[in-house]
Amino acid sequence: MLGKGVVGGGGGTKAPKPSFVSYVRPEEIHTNEKEVTEKEVTLHLLPGEQLLCEASTVLKYVQEDSCQRGIYGKLVCTDFKIAFLGDDESALDNDETQFKNKVIGENDITLHCVDQIYGVFDEKKKPLFGQLKKYPEKLIIHCKDLRVFHFGLRYTKEEEVKRIVSGIIHHTQAPKLLKRLFLFSYASAAQNNTATDPKNHTVMFDTLKDWCWELERTKGNVKYKAVSVNEGYKASDRLPAYFVVPTPLPEEDVRCFQGRGIPIWCWSCHNGCALLKMSALPKEQDDGLLQIQKSFLDGIYKTVHRPPYEIVKTEDLSSNFLSLQDIQTAYSKFKQLFLIDNSTEFWDTDIKWFSLLESSSWLDIIRRCLKKAIEITECLEAQNMNVLLLEENASDLCCLLSSLVQVMMDPHCRTRVGFQSLVQKEWIMGGHCFLDRCNHLRQSDKEEVPVFLLFLDCVWQLAHQHPPAFDFTETYLTVLSDSLYIPIFSTFFFNSPHQKDTNMGRESQDTQSKPLNLLTVWDWSVQFEPKAQMLLKNPLYVEKPKLDKGQRKGTRFKHQRQLSLPLTQSKSSPKRGFFREETDHLIKNLLGKRISKLINSSDELQDNFREFYESWHSKPTDYHGLLLPHIEGPEIKVWAQRYLRWIPEAQILGGGRVATMSKLLEMMEEVEHLQEKIDERHHSQGALPAEAPSLLRSSARLSSLFPFALLQRHSSKPVLPTSGWKALGDEEDLAKREDEFVDLGDVVPRLGTICDHSPPPQPSHSLPEVSVTAQTRAGSLLNVAFIGKPQSRNIRDDGSSTVPQRFKSHRRNLIMPGHLGSAV
Repeated sequence: MLGKGVVGGGGGTKAPKPSFVSYVRPEEIHTNEKEVTEKEVTLHLLPGEQLLCEASTVLKYVQEDSCQRGIYGKLVCTDFKIAFLGDDESALDNDETQFKNKVIGENDITLHCVDQIYGVFDEKKKPLFGQLKKYPEKLIIHCKDLRVFHFGLRYTKEEEVKRIVSGIIHHTQAPKLLKRLFLFSYASAAQNNTATDPKNHTVMFDTLKDWCWELERTKGNVKYKAVSVNEGYKASDRLPAYFVVPTPLPEEDVRCFQGRGIPIWCWSCHNGCALLKMSALPKEQDDGLLQIQKSFLDGIYKTVHRPPYEIVKTEDLSSNFLSLQDIQTAYSKFKQLFLIDNSTEFWDTDIKWFSLLESSSWLDIIRRCLKKAIEITECLEAQNMNVLLLEENASDLCCLLSSLVQVMMDPHCRTRVGFQSLVQKEWIMGGHCFLDRCNHLRQSDKEEVPVFLLFLDCVWQLAHQHPPAFDFTETYLTVLSDSLYIPIFSTFFFNSPHQKDTNMGRESQDTQSKPLNLLTVWDWSVQFEPKAQMLLKNPLYVEKPKLDKGQRKGTRFKHQRQLSLPLTQSKSSPKRGFFREETDHLIKNLLGKRISKLINSSDELQDNFREFYESWHSKPTDYHGLLLPHIEGPEIKVWAQRYLRWIPEAQILGGGRVATMSKLLEMMEEVEHLQEKIDERHHSQGALPAEAPSLLRSSARLSSLFPFALLQRHSSKPVLPTSGWKALGDEEDLAKREDEFVDLGDVVPRLGTICDHSPPPQPSHSLPEVSVTAQTRAGSLLNVAFIGKPQSRNIRDDGSSTVPQRFKSHRRNLIMPGHLGSAV
């Protein structure tokens, strides 16, 4: 949609042709650059990685201010990634402000991360696929993490151009076999080098003990049981080896229809209600088989139609909710807003940003998912009803909604270990088809649907609205979404646990061959150093206070008191069984005969939902209790860090939410350092020399998209397609009106006078006055409000000439998280 701009010239489609004719050969222009970059640059290969093809004298463009500049280097393609080896001197050497990935470099693209490949022929951009008769003079690669790379091939040898372009197209777009993935090459070569993080306590749910532990944690072991009937995948190759079903259900019934039509437990609420899921029975046209399926469902119904399984509301997601096609179409339009080729294209599309965003419907899909999750939460929390999610395979929308409900209702799932265990339970063991949904094998574009990315976006909305409730940061969610395309981790590269165990060799009859030891993505030490991992932990997280022994004795769950009573016959109507009212409707759903309305759709339920939603938001937030998002239109935001992090024009220099968070981190470290000094002084009874705060003195000026984009990498001057420059004055005046930056290192010495209630020193003319107030709410958040002169603001907001349209509706959340402050 936005890819119509001419890329060859770096400008818009209607840019006038230059009238100046140069008689100097291009080779003479770039002679100095060639001499600089001709030095040997080492290609770092992972264990099992092999070099496939390479090309020298490739120009990697750095597009700033509509001018094409870049560095020369070597473009290589391996069986793992596409890498550009250029001059490394331009990269930042400051380890304190860098967020390096040890597996993927800044100029590396994994083969699975390549989305589309384009070539430029005579200043015309065309998609590349299959065998080429003519090779382009410029190569453009769009990545699934929304990076855009431009490589100039004009000065590369023709043989090398053919080899590198054909190699990249073949190894990124041709269908693959599962066993040919780099995942297995790496696991075989690094068999003895793999080491797990001892601090990683993520529950993998690959043993019966893990499921029993989860049942005990959620107090669901009275009504439900963990079964091993599928051990060795004898009953079903879709289900995990171990899972949980209602206690009265015979294990023999699980073998019928390969586990379809069986209510499978997901999670239990504190009041005893549970969230379950069920896959539909295969569609049959024969009346005899239909009768067999109906008798099977009737048997399940009679088995569980006894106390304490009185009431269950069914949610048919296959016919009454989003379709996978809706999600695929919306995201295809949405991602085009961020695959920007140059600055001119950015500003040309900025004037119609909101209309393009609205037409994609991606934010509306997020809103619908959050609304459906709140409806399910209301049934569990307020109406004390079990909820049964129905879907064709119970592996897409069931995974999304069941995970969202648990994030909202269970504070354990909002910790990093709990969240990772949740993904492992509901998505990995739940049988989500990552191999197909991410299209890792390039076999079917129709199957590629970003369901898991939609889930992460919904979780980001929650974390953005309630920062103190989450143990992890949005940076954690961003790097988790990037890990979908790194084929050294087995977490997101299989369709089911059965497929993973089969290809790992665990079911092999050959006793001499050892099973492969595949890495899991939850071992973050493989990708990041300990210092970088600090950015994954939320410093504003409010930990749950520990209760003393006296309080613990008096604390009991409500459903424990209920279940301690004899299981007498319920007073509810006998028609209101395990599957709510008439079971014929459910049976029709499971047999493929869909109905047009929800089984329990009524105006009364809508009123109950609205009352439940408004009542919760009218009360103070308990960060360790139920957590509901705002779903009104303006509250659903664009996940700026993930979608805009590679666009230089979309950065707020010296500010932004993440940059401010890093400053708070530095300030918290300095407070801890000062507290240690005070303790040492009390113990030694001697005066200690004052030391300058090292962290704050050496801190760099960051951008709003930190840690993925730093100020030193890009130009900050916007390119405007309008006549806004006239209103701003000439360029010399504009340079004088740059944003003023306040280094908190200069502010720290003044904090003591402010905290002592003494009048602060007079501010200088070059720095705005700073007022600091401490609050105990949300984990003693430190509010820093910058009060500057009217002509110097941290974030300029004088119209469309200086602030992109896509940031106008998000200026509040790009300054400070939650109630952390505001820029005046």
